[in-house]
Amino acid sequence: MRVFVCGGTGFIGRRVVEALLERGDEVLVITRRLPPSSVMRRNPKLRYATWQDWAAHPGEWGRADGIVNLAGETINQRWTKDAKQRILHSRTQTAQWIADTLPKMPEPPKVVVSASGIAIYGHMFSTGEDDLIFDESAPPYPQDFLGHVTVAWEQAADAITAERVVKLRLGLVLDRKDGVFPILARSYRWLIGGRFGNGRQGFPWIHIQDVVGLILFCLERPEISGPVNAVAPDPVTADQFGRTLGRVLDRPHWFHVPGWLARMALGERSVLLLTGQLARPRKALEAGYTFRFPTLRMALRDLTRRSPDAGQARRLDDETGRINM
Repeated sequence: MRVFVCGGTGFIGRRVVEALLERGDEVLVITRRLPPSSVMRRNPKLRYATWQDWAAHPGEWGRADGIVNLAGETINQRWTKDAKQRILHSRTQTAQWIADTLPKMPEPPKVVVSASGIAIYGHMFSTGEDDLIFDESAPPYPQDFLGHVTVAWEQAADAITAERVVKLRLGLVLDRKDGVFPILARSYRWLIGGRFGNGRQGFPWIHIQDVVGLILFCLERPEISGPVNAVAPDPVTADQFGRTLGRVLDRPHWFHVPGWLARMALGERSVLLLTGQLARPRKALEAGYTFRFPTLRMALRDLTRRSPDAGQARRLDDETGRINM
């Protein structure tokens, strides 16, 4: 395939580009700033273009079989008025650029996989029984800033005229080195791991390898379009996640940060810790995607290097059962 990756220098984008190159695909990374020339010459199947160059001269970059859009300002910053505007604008503008540029391409792609967020479903707190678990049929119910950003993001993606537009509703992506997981693991290693707020908020997680796998799967499967929940098929609450991480690391799960203290320290951004969703990847499972890390224990064993590969983790899970407290 020949794939254009928007935001291909970011946390998830880098890994998508690596996976595409490993299987022999040609990749054009569309980014705000070009990397040094030494980086651009490393692989003959990898090229770079700025957003401005691609939008102004779409015919110069040739055809694309698919586009992956992962571009967007990081939410890991203080949510000032200006920062919130950048977070929103970076997502809607890139989708608009794609919508405007596709009709000008000599051979436009048939599929666009555009990032979205699981926050579109609103907040979910577990009651311990008969919990509502969102799949892709659930309507949007934004209850905070990120929820409203996600609604606007998907509305912008709806203007893209490709035959298929997949809106990948990302959960919390767990990676050994990047994102939120190293911070969480460090707190447990330092013996200060525990719950934020009441701990009953959903924790919609997914391993980075399955994010990449799902993106490649969506590019290739013609029956997949519309929203797709990019979460593992093992919905847990924040407290269940922390208890399992403590067990895997052999560390206590005891420290409690009250909701009022998190709100005082983080302000509006405290929703990242105090709210969440219980969601299920119904579309991916029905289409036949096989998760490399379907259970939380398997994912955490891999991320903490307690097992060399997913195969061994799967065998350990089969023997001991899933932890879900």
